[in-house]
Amino acid sequence: MIRCTLLLGLLAPWLVAQTITIFLITDAEGVGGVCRQEQTDPKDAEMRQLLTGEINAAVEGFLAGGAHEVIVWDGHDGSQTLSTLTIHPKAKLVMGGLGASMLMERKFSAVAFVGQHSKANIRGGVMAHSYSSLGIQTMLLNGKPVGEIDVIAAMAGHFGIPVILLSGDQAAADELREIVPAAELAVVKEGLGRYTCITLSAEAARALIRDAARRSVAKIRTIKPYVVPGPVTLQVEYTTRNSLPIDAPWRAGAEVIDDRTIRFRGKDILEVWRLYRAR
Repeated sequence: MIRCTLLLGLLAPWLVAQTITIFLITDAEGVGGVCRQEQTDPKDAEMRQLLTGEINAAVEGFLAGGAHEVIVWDGHDGSQTLSTLTIHPKAKLVMGGLGASMLMERKFSAVAFVGQHSKANIRGGVMAHSYSSLGIQTMLLNGKPVGEIDVIAAMAGHFGIPVILLSGDQAAADELREIVPAAELAVVKEGLGRYTCITLSAEAARALIRDAARRSVAKIRTIKPYVVPGPVTLQVEYTTRNSLPIDAPWRAGAEVIDDRTIRFRGKDILEVWRLYRAR
């Protein structure tokens, strides 16, 4: 009995390590069939149905690929889009804003995107923007133009977590391929302009996402986390109607560049993102 207890004690860390948890981050602008701004309203019934269908297809794929748990964060417009009434019964739903770490300290097995759009100023990116389509003109991470994809991938990488899947438009897929070439990609539409696209049907998009998600689980141990080496700078240029507040020069770690542009410096992505998020 003692020997069995000792053996279980030795095996326990190994057993825990085999639990595969996927953190699935959602948005709306990259969903198949969503190409107009009014469709992104979190209460738009068609968009909710399309997004939920793609999420549930991804969950089915992850589980079929060997994942044990999928945690979905409703990342679109204040976490008002998804519902526990329609989300996959084997998924868990995070609702509300996340802290600067984006929950990555929980050390998920992998991160995935569904419904993702590209960063701002990308030709052919459907409703492309970097965090705020109305408030932010450009965002630079160590001098490189970035949006949600780079920042989230870098935050995940800071905690040793790989990004294994993205579904969205072609521009978003190209953006992730630049930094995580081995990630699975499910391109559900091609942007011809900001509000014009060629899109797959909902059924075809879901099938594509389901297959990509299933394949992606096997890549968890081979895809390297995307790491942005420190020190890190984050520069944010706001739109022409958004002058910086008068106390901007006194924000911790901040340097005012001009009337609409501020730069933050930190030892790593987590510190610089905390400085930016501190209002």
